[in-house]
Amino acid sequence: MMSLTVTAQDNTWEKTATTSQNAQQNPDAKYLTGAVPEVGGRVIFETTIKAPGKSKKQVYDCILSYFKRMIKEPNQVGQSRITEADSIGNSQIVANLQEWLVFKNKPLELDRTRLFYHLIADCNDGEATIKMTRIVYLYDEEREPQQLVAEEWITDRYGLNKKQTKLARVSGKFRRKTIDRKNYLFETIKQELSK
Repeated sequence: MMSLTVTAQDNTWEKTATTSQNAQQNPDAKYLTGAVPEVGGRVIFETTIKAPGKSKKQVYDCILSYFKRMIKEPNQVGQSRITEADSIGNSQIVANLQEWLVFKNKPLELDRTRLFYHLIADCNDGEATIKMTRIVYLYDEEREPQQLVAEEWITDRYGLNKKQTKLARVSGKFRRKTIDRKNYLFETIKQELSK
């Protein structure tokens, strides 16, 4: 196993979220049952974002530009890259990403995982369908590396308690941060397409 010495990065992408009254009663409500969708046994987060008035090429160019900036963000590990870009048909972009998800970063205490995933954009006139899939975590690299796949770690079965009323003690933090990251990415792409 190759040792990686990288300075810890905070999740600079995280924003202060406003909470509804329901979320204040149970701060984990948005992370509970159904928050991690499975399609054919695979965890796939998916959304279609409207871009009224934009051609397929404009949608493609906008998302490609964002993906190029994203792979250079401080939380990205050097292997993040765009693996497919259909510049002829302007239809699909695939980014293979590796980044740090930081659970806790305090003096003498750093708890983080390396997150691997594919971000796929299927572009059309006036819209884009975005998918986040093939999610894998490499946790505790310095001591006892554990490779964890989303399907066996953050789904309702594994990421929630038996009654599905709370996040699971260990895998719950992965579920929470993955959903937060997905929400941030989808919202950022939506903002990019609205410009």
